[in-house]
Amino acid sequence: MTPRVTAGARGGRRAAAALSGARGFALAAHRLESARSLDEVVQTAAALAAEMLRARLAATCRIEHETMRVLHHEPASDPRYGWRLLTTYRAEDRPALRRLIRERESWVAHAQDVTGQPTEPGAEGAGDPVEVAQLLEVGAASSLGAPIVVNGAVWGEIFALRGPDGGLFTTDDVATAEVLAALVAGAIARVDLEEQIRHLVADDPLTGLANRRVADNAAEAALESGEEVCIVMCDVDGLKRVNDELGHDVGDDLLRSVADVMRRAVERLPGSTAARLGGDEFCLVTVGQHRAEVAEVMLSTTLDFPLPHGAAISYGLASTAITGEISARHLFRRADIAQYRVKRARARARQSAVPIADPAVTAERVVVAGAAAITAAQSGVVPRLCALAAATTETLGGSAWAVLMQRDGTASAVARGGSPADGDHEQLVTQVVHGAWLVEIGASPHAAQGPAVTTALHALAAVAIEGAS
Repeated sequence: MTPRVTAGARGGRRAAAALSGARGFALAAHRLESARSLDEVVQTAAALAAEMLRARLAATCRIEHETMRVLHHEPASDPRYGWRLLTTYRAEDRPALRRLIRERESWVAHAQDVTGQPTEPGAEGAGDPVEVAQLLEVGAASSLGAPIVVNGAVWGEIFALRGPDGGLFTTDDVATAEVLAALVAGAIARVDLEEQIRHLVADDPLTGLANRRVADNAAEAALESGEEVCIVMCDVDGLKRVNDELGHDVGDDLLRSVADVMRRAVERLPGSTAARLGGDEFCLVTVGQHRAEVAEVMLSTTLDFPLPHGAAISYGLASTAITGEISARHLFRRADIAQYRVKRARARARQSAVPIADPAVTAERVVVAGAAAITAAQSGVVPRLCALAAATTETLGGSAWAVLMQRDGTASAVARGGSPADGDHEQLVTQVVHGAWLVEIGASPHAAQGPAVTTALHALAAVAIEGAS
């Protein structure tokens, strides 16, 4: 009697036949070539291993620091063999894995013989006892592993497993797995290289943000969406002073701090793009966000995460809700004009600020501003003193401040701050000494002076220093 063959069985045989021999490898190479990301390569590799090896379970595994973990498996879930996905595997615990890593040697293990009778760990021809014991534990028949070698190093493993009715893996199956692993390795190397090229083309090397090209493309795509588009143009007040006084390495750190502020804004505005355009110029492109929300996020983010060394971010916003239909180039230009106006207004306000002349009122304002700044500062004496100096200098209408440490009668600057956007204006300097620390606080010539203000400054310095320790 001829056994009945179902349509599903015929389809499975055709699929298996299609992925066998030279034609199978050619089709596998084509499918891997179509993968555009590492995730796609990993998923495709597991699917190919399941088909080409006629496996009950196949997986693409990553090996790092002699530890293996499963990245993807086919089928997506199998309660009988899910154990393979629940843990990581150390080479020190699995001899077959150790040989695969160190000698790039494939392995095969069998929990039954060719007649279907169970084997015991250690039996001749059964393979590594640890792998055999694992097969017996889950009721599987045979397993294999083949190394994925990328750029001369073992990157991972192709793993496959057959159930009791699937037969044993043969030397031909191991050879198939090794060729497939080589094809997968080539695909991994390709997508890794493509990612490196994308990184070089699209990312700013100093900050890791997108570059001008990406920002331009993001703006063009956003405008095509028909939704409200906002562009925020930013620059850094005080970068030149930091470069001149503290060095360009500190200036680079300052630019990275600005990038961190921009990333935090992006987190609060889904779908937005932050970029460094060059020098101290940054931008944010948003789509589908109301301009009021964008303005609120920028304000709160810059307040929550102040820049070090007394630097600050000036920014201006332009929105298609105001401009109407406009090109990306002109929207950038409008945001840049808005940013320039804000920067100039801030500088004029600093220079023309005249604190209240009453010393008692001025002292009260100094205490309020200084205490708030100390509380919000990061831990440590220097951040707390910098925050105090910046806040009290601004309250007193000054333009610059400094934190110094005294050693052997010599005071060395630890940090300086201020915003010389329009050039420094005449100011008075009050020195506050507490132990080894010297804080220079700038004040407008019009600021109220006297014991009340001086006492307030000394008290705040003591709080900043003693509280930090």
